[in-house]
Amino acid sequence: MARARTTTVATSAAKATVPEDAGARAASSKATSAKTALPRRRAARSVPARTAAQIGITAGGPRTIPELTSPVRRSQTKVSELVLESGLRVIVARKAGTPLVELRLRIPFGGKASAAGTHAARAEVLAASVMLGTKRRDREGVDAELATVGGHLGASVDAQRLVFAGSVLSTGIGVLVDVLADTLTGAAYRAKDVAGERDRLVEHLLIASAQPGVVANRHLQRARFGDHPAAWDMPEAADVALVTPAVVRSLHQRSVVPAGATLVMVGDLQPAAALRLLAKALEPWQSDRTAQQMASPPAVEPGSISAYDKAGAVQSQVRLSGAAVGRDHEGYAAQQLANLIYGGYFSSRLVENIREDKGYTYSARSGVEFWPGAAALTIAFDSNTESTAAALWETRYELGRIALVAPTSAEVESARSYALGTLAASLATQSGYASMLSSLAGSGLDAQWLVAHQHRLATVTADEVHAMARVIFAPSAFMGVVVGDLSAMGSELASIGGVDLP
Repeated sequence: MARARTTTVATSAAKATVPEDAGARAASSKATSAKTALPRRRAARSVPARTAAQIGITAGGPRTIPELTSPVRRSQTKVSELVLESGLRVIVARKAGTPLVELRLRIPFGGKASAAGTHAARAEVLAASVMLGTKRRDREGVDAELATVGGHLGASVDAQRLVFAGSVLSTGIGVLVDVLADTLTGAAYRAKDVAGERDRLVEHLLIASAQPGVVANRHLQRARFGDHPAAWDMPEAADVALVTPAVVRSLHQRSVVPAGATLVMVGDLQPAAALRLLAKALEPWQSDRTAQQMASPPAVEPGSISAYDKAGAVQSQVRLSGAAVGRDHEGYAAQQLANLIYGGYFSSRLVENIREDKGYTYSARSGVEFWPGAAALTIAFDSNTESTAAALWETRYELGRIALVAPTSAEVESARSYALGTLAASLATQSGYASMLSSLAGSGLDAQWLVAHQHRLATVTADEVHAMARVIFAPSAFMGVVVGDLSAMGSELASIGGVDLP
């Protein structure tokens, strides 16, 4: 048998190259070229562009859209609860889809009405600096320990609550809990850290306070709630500038307390072991005080729309609001579907009217907000100055239409599918489930409410949706604000009525 020619031979001492003849080199070159040559490209074909309407039509008629499949019935997640001697309520659920654990600590953080602005400023600085080190760890130490176990932990605050939220690989749950306990009992609030966060917040607030949307929301909050703490979504920069480290430490001692707070932990964990770990780690966190829940704000009263001038503005901001029912109301599911049909998602009537059909706005939305013992429906959109009055008129028209004309069965079923689908998606993740349990706990509800609510969404009728819409969406039930260039649109706003001009 003939052997193939080799161009390199190895000896015990070295490798020697054997020269080849010209024919062999040519053959080798052709073989190499054949192997490395790129494949020929096919001649480009011109594909005619087609519209969405053309794509939706086939030779046999309109292209059919497949029906949504029935929701998959999943086993209910088991939830374990324990109230510690300190008064802290602990909720633990095993959800082992991924090797992670999510943590949410919710502390009611309401302030006195007489000092709502001052409390809001101090609370913002506290939330910004509470994770920047303890008596045992500096800020780099906190970050480094969490990083070694794939964890993070942060704090945020609003007018109702202070929330610690974090996650960690399931093998590092002990480190996350230890850092949290150390922060709750020994946050340092070093002068340099507090001053840095305070100055950053002042700069941020000065920039934000010039944003049109922020201006409109502030006017709406003051119109709805006056001096009540619920109106203070965002503090004044001047109040934040006065906050000192000593003031923040005092607020922490008085208000960051376990009694009345709720800690939720969800993920790849053993509930019994997690409860023991939390009880032991948080045992030093004690106080004779109870977390202060915000007092119920006044109900949103119907009234006219207040207009505020912003000379030279090319866009206007419109915010409308009316009273709504809370999650514990028997008509909440019907209200949720009515809101979706009106303006709660992209296929809503309001979006179809003032965005898709008339082009008055890029985005329009409606949604329900919650406070202790109160709820409100809020409608929001921005529009160019020339279209503001017309957009407001159409928004009122859609309120009247949904209040007087029953939604079609197709509208109800579409909203139902969306509500059930988004709820299922939010509960499918450890993070979403932990946040939902924490939010419900703050409203006095639990995991059983979720099960019942899914059933109510699936069974609520079109008549029940319309009955709720007649009450919640009646145009006469709303008040609001509009901010824009009144010299350019004031006369048009006056002509449609219901708007108080300065």
